[in-house]
Amino acid sequence: MNATSASQTLSSKMGSFERNLTWWVLGCIVLGTALGYFMPSVFHSISQMEIAKVNLPIAVLIWLMIIPMLMKIDYGAMREVSQHWKGIGVTLFVNWFVKPFSMALLGWIFIRHVFAAYLPTDQIDSYIAGLILLAAAPCTAMVFVWSNLCDGEPKFTLSQVAFNDVVMIFAFAPIVALLLGLSSITVPWETLLLSVGLYIIVPVFIAAFLRKLILARSGEAGLQNALAKISPISLSALLLTLVLLFGFQGQQLIKQPIVIAILAVPILIQVYFNAGLAYWLNKKFRVAHCVAGPSALIGASNFFELAVATAVAVFGVNSGAALATVVGVLVEVPVMLSVVRIVNASRNWYER
Repeated sequence: MNATSASQTLSSKMGSFERNLTWWVLGCIVLGTALGYFMPSVFHSISQMEIAKVNLPIAVLIWLMIIPMLMKIDYGAMREVSQHWKGIGVTLFVNWFVKPFSMALLGWIFIRHVFAAYLPTDQIDSYIAGLILLAAAPCTAMVFVWSNLCDGEPKFTLSQVAFNDVVMIFAFAPIVALLLGLSSITVPWETLLLSVGLYIIVPVFIAAFLRKLILARSGEAGLQNALAKISPISLSALLLTLVLLFGFQGQQLIKQPIVIAILAVPILIQVYFNAGLAYWLNKKFRVAHCVAGPSALIGASNFFELAVATAVAVFGVNSGAALATVVGVLVEVPVMLSVVRIVNASRNWYER
């Protein structure tokens, strides 16, 4: 598939919003940064609206963003795990045994050493913590978009995401705590566990309950109708969250734009490395391309909503950790679209 036909295929499969998601995201980033720079007192007041170190406006927006997305997941699909055990095994290995640790290493190399002279000394630990939080949270909702774009096996994608969510409930906090400890960063266990409860456990149960309730009352057609109606809420919450997050960081972004470029370096390396590793391992195990594609994409992308919320709760809205996770949001869409194109363009090579 040449570049033109690949682009046409992507455009035909994406809705208007998905096709222009990069521009929506960039627009919100520019708007949030400008508002934060010219109206710092407003965003300072919003940042003070917190309980137990949890920022309430961000928490509400994260719930509005996550719950509709989680309602798409059928946790009963976990029974399909045995049908695609090789692909699921590869993705779990990359997600939990490679990605968080490789990001910690990349953060140590680039943030603590290579680019340390260009970064504020008091924020280096916080930047590394944000990168670790980003890498320790496998993507959930956007994976369905990426999988659809590469003709991924839907049952595999569904069962993989469901399985990842269950693993995340138990593994996210310990892995983050371990890596923060190895990086000599103090671990606020109470706040970290509170974040796991607020942004993983509670939304998963609420989404599962609402899904079951709607299915019982209206069936599959009713569920799809409900998802279509609440989807704009989720997307609007995503965009408003970006405005707030970049507003909180507005002063820093304008004064130190080089920080954004530096933080993007380990994120970009991590995405392409983990996608390539998962794709190659699936080929070695002779996994079908329709499974290998989404496996590589799930292994590379991040659950940035959780990472952002946890960074804000643990380190604060104006911290380097929050900024690092926000940079993850900045690069997520265009980078993952490039991975989709690579997966599609290499199909003939993969299947030889």
